[in-house]
Amino acid sequence: MSTPVIYTFGGSVWAAAPALAIGELDYPEGAIKETEVNLGAYTFVTIRNICANRSTSSSVNGANFDPKFVKINPNATLPTLVDGEHVYTNTKDVVDYLIKHAPTPLPSSDPKIIDLVHEDSVDPNFALLLSRNEEELSAKGQSVPGMFLKNRQEALEKYAPTAPPELKSFYDAKLAGNGALNSFYAGTASDDAKAAFFTQSQGHWASLKEFILKTLPGYLPSSGFIAGEKPGEADFHVGAWIARIGAVVGGSPDSKGVLALEKELGEPVPARVQAYWAAWSERESWKQLYKDGLH
Repeated sequence: MSTPVIYTFGGSVWAAAPALAIGELDYPEGAIKETEVNLGAYTFVTIRNICANRSTSSSVNGANFDPKFVKINPNATLPTLVDGEHVYTNTKDVVDYLIKHAPTPLPSSDPKIIDLVHEDSVDPNFALLLSRNEEELSAKGQSVPGMFLKNRQEALEKYAPTAPPELKSFYDAKLAGNGALNSFYAGTASDDAKAAFFTQSQGHWASLKEFILKTLPGYLPSSGFIAGEKPGEADFHVGAWIARIGAVVGGSPDSKGVLALEKELGEPVPARVQAYWAAWSERESWKQLYKDGLH
C-alpha cells in the first residue's frame, strides 16, 4: 500500500489547513509524505520541514504551473493530495480525507463556517495581493505581492509555449488573469484600470471587516475552539484563514498578534476572535507551522 502524498508550500494559506490538521490528528511520522511545490515567493516565509520525509518537487518559482503538476491537479492549486488512484484537489476535500483516515476520530463539524471562509468575498489570497491606493500599491510592488505575481507570470510564460494542446485554454486563462494583476505592480496598467483595482480592493477590505466584526464571532465560542476543547475540521480552515489575514496586517503568531487588526478594523477586535486566536497560539501545531511568522 503506497504512502499518501500531499503537495504543499510553506507560504500557501490553504495548504496551512491540512498542515494544522496533520499536526492535530496524531498521524505517526511518515504516514503522509509531503512534497513542496514552490508557488513563487521565497521571501514570503522561510520554507520549513513539517515532517522528516518532506521532499521538494522543484525549486523553480511557479512550479504549480509545470504541466506535470497541472496533470495531477487541473486547477494547479495547493493543497493537493494523492492516495493511489484517488486525487484530492481542494482544501475541503484534502482536510476531509485527513480526518477520515486519522488515527484519532473527530466529531462532525458544522460546514457553514467552512464554506464562509472560502467565499470569494473574504478571499485571503486577494487580501494579500490587493492595493487600495497608490501608496499601498508602491509598497507591495517592492515586496512579496509584487514578487509573487512577477514570478507567477514568468513561470506561465515559460510553461505555456510547450504545454500540451489540451492545456492551452488553462494557460491562456492563467496568463490573462495573473497578467492583469501583475500589470498593476509592474506599472503597466492604465489609470482607469488602477482606479477600478483600488475600488475593488477597498470593497474587499470592507467585506473582510464586516466578516471579522459581525459574522465570524457568531461561529466562535467564548473560549476554546469551534469543535470544543481541541481543534476540529472547521478550526483547521478558520485557523488558516485568520492567520493569513493576520499576516497581511503585520500580526504575529503569539496570543496578542491578532490585535494588529485593530488599525484596519478601526475598532477593537471582537472578544471571541481574540480568544480564538489565543487558543490557537497555545497549540503545538500552530507554533510549528508559524514558527517563522504568519503566512
